Amino acid sequence: ALSGGAAGGAYGAGVLTGLSKAGRRPHFAIVTGVSTGALIAPLAFLGPAWDDRLTDAYLGGHAAELLSLRRLAPALGPSIFKGESLDALVEPFVDETLIEAVAVEHAKGRRLLIATTNLDNQRATIWDMGAIATRGGPEAVKLFREILVASASVPGLFPPKLFDVECDGERRQEMHVDGGVAAPLFLMPDALLHWRNLGSRVRRGRVYVIVNTVLDPSVRSTPPGVASIMGRSFETMLRFSYRQALSLAEGFCTRHNLPLSVASIPGDFDGFNMLRFDTVTMRKIYDKAEALAADDKVWTSPALEPTGWRGLFRRPGGRPKPEPGAISLDPGTEG
Repeated sequence: ALSGGAAGGAYGAGVLTGLSKAGRRPHFAIVTGVSTGALIAPLAFLGPAWDDRLTDAYLGGHAAELLSLRRLAPALGPSIFKGESLDALVEPFVDETLIEAVAVEHAKGRRLLIATTNLDNQRATIWDMGAIATRGGPEAVKLFREILVASASVPGLFPPKLFDVECDGERRQEMHVDGGVAAPLFLMPDALLHWRNLGSRVRRGRVYVIVNTVLDPSVRSTPPGVASIMGRSFETMLRFSYRQALSLAEGFCTRHNLPLSVASIPGDFDGFNMLRFDTVTMRKIYDKAEALAADDKVWTSPALEPTGWRGLFRRPGGRPKPEPGAISLDPGTEG
């Protein structure tokens, strides 16, 4: 499962290439992606042979060029950047050759799933990308690209994508945006999470989650300006939502006796900002991830490892120490 994180996608790319170089990259039966994770997902799905394309996508300078200030949309438009910027970022890396390769793997029973958020019905939409690839031809390539772009279209930053649909003989359009609005990451469609027969299907499996952002709280004083308060609040909201999504994933894995391994950008990484698309910063994130993966230090197991996100709730060797007047919620107690 590959999460959102915008420029932090360089971390997920580095993790995968580092695992390839170390000879420890799993052969994933199911790959899911959201937002920047959706852009990584097809290449993660196809395996190490596609690592050069994955690296170029994040370190080739394409994001720095296409998401520069020169590409800003008109002031009264629906987004900061023009929609063509993200389209142009995806197009060179998602071609007919890639689509055909995804179709081949889909025929073997493997699955590539991407999430977008349907603003009209306020639900997450899960797209079976292998089924789309199997159709073949220019229309499949076009739809495949549009879904990836929609999943990565952060509201306000990029314009939404409109999809033509037909329901009860009536044609209309649906508006889709970043999958992270509804689900920062996901293991599989919600309907399958509660399927009674799922246990036998996933037996002897493992779950790997790559979180393309920092999970640890970043303690610093917040300046009293409107922009700084809004930015800090948005960052805080995102980190809480990612930790909540991970808790749900952990609960699912516990119920089905599935080992869970999580990788996320280290909290001590200096200068991380998910909206900084300059190549130098993304290279630092990528190199850090690749080094951790090569040294077999990239994964944590939250059920066992106190430095995972569970460790955020307690001090090492003791119970949480609440601020004066605060209510302490200890996850280790009932109720």
